[in-house]
Amino acid sequence: MRAIWRGSRPMDAAHILQKLRGGAPLYEAEIYWFANGLAEGTVTDAQAGAFAMGVCTRGLGAEGRVHLTAAMVQSGETLRWDLPGPVLDKHSTGGVGDPVSLALAPALAACGAYVPMVSGRGLGHTGGTLDKLEAIPGLTTQLSVERLQAQVEEIGCAIVAANARLAPADARLYAVRDVTGTVDSLDLICASILSKKLAEGVEALVLDVKTGSGAILPDADAARRLAHALVETAQGAGCMTTALMTDMSQPAVPAAGNALEVIEVMKLLTGGAGASPRLRTLVEVLGGEALALGGMAADAQDGAQRIGRVLDNGDAAERFGQMVAAQGGPADFPEHWRDRLPAAPVVVELRAEAPGVVAGIDTRVLGDVVLDLGGGRRVETDMVNPAVGLSDLVSIGDAISSDQPLVRIHADDADDAEAAAAKVYGALSFSDRAVTPPTLIGERIG
Repeated sequence: MRAIWRGSRPMDAAHILQKLRGGAPLYEAEIYWFANGLAEGTVTDAQAGAFAMGVCTRGLGAEGRVHLTAAMVQSGETLRWDLPGPVLDKHSTGGVGDPVSLALAPALAACGAYVPMVSGRGLGHTGGTLDKLEAIPGLTTQLSVERLQAQVEEIGCAIVAANARLAPADARLYAVRDVTGTVDSLDLICASILSKKLAEGVEALVLDVKTGSGAILPDADAARRLAHALVETAQGAGCMTTALMTDMSQPAVPAAGNALEVIEVMKLLTGGAGASPRLRTLVEVLGGEALALGGMAADAQDGAQRIGRVLDNGDAAERFGQMVAAQGGPADFPEHWRDRLPAAPVVVELRAEAPGVVAGIDTRVLGDVVLDLGGGRRVETDMVNPAVGLSDLVSIGDAISSDQPLVRIHADDADDAEAAAAKVYGALSFSDRAVTPPTLIGERIG
């Protein structure tokens, strides 16, 4: 049964936090009160952090999770659309070297869908879509609601930060999760993802739920529970949703770091040499699911083929360029992206000490290395260096020769590069036998 608050005691943050700490279930009204307090600023940062920690350690349960999601949506506005095509979106639970959203949003738009993608910044060891996009000089992800709607109507896509008018309660909680060690809370992940997406007014949503060493939830069973929770909550709110379990035991592209991942996206969009086959597969499969959910394809396979065509004929690259220009970036970015992105002053190759086969990658360590280099945030106020990170990383199953480059490290100075090299080498394991790469696309839920 739904818990209804009938007490006469006025609600306040301290009382709610005390209940949460003691493991008592929160009433729906208490959750709504706290979400409104987050949005209005009457709940302090310290109380927000305590709430995040309480939810992480005690949990809200399925019903409380639904209430928190709905409360976050209702803490702000919900977009309304009147467009000639479906409003679709995709969200990843996060990983290392995962720039899929940057390629997928314009690809969906090129197919005739509309994508108002509200994204986030890096959380812990995982990269953030906004940080990657803002590696493009001049580009802003801070758009007003009116500008977001106008851009989506004109171009078909936008990738933006959460606006203060859209799920503002989530913006407060999202900021504290990174610095309070509560990134991996199932309840907070679920409420955060869905509150933003439901506030966008999307008709259909595809979820990329990562599992493996680089994921927020590396355990497959925990990731599967999250996928089911996300799908059930979103569908209960009237949004057609499916989730795909995808592998994050190695980066989705052979790079990690903001500008370096944009390079991988541009290789795919512009047909450049060395485009990542894993990135293309993820964009096609996730895009195919979204188009099928939105009624723009007969099924997911048909949708994937449509995505493949706009990648190959340049339509997706054109939409990406239009989006970049509309958000303040260079007008000629698709043609001159190699000259427009920032580059680190020091680039060092890490070479193999002996021949063998790459047997495994501790992908979380790679994410931590990017943080150490300055490519992410350890505290909310940290400045992000968009140029640093890793590129040209070997993949699981690759046969390597002695002295072959394993990765290129992009750093501010030689000392940072040397420290990163030692950690990266320790994150790689090798075998003298053939190794089968992990399956990229796993179970479909929903």
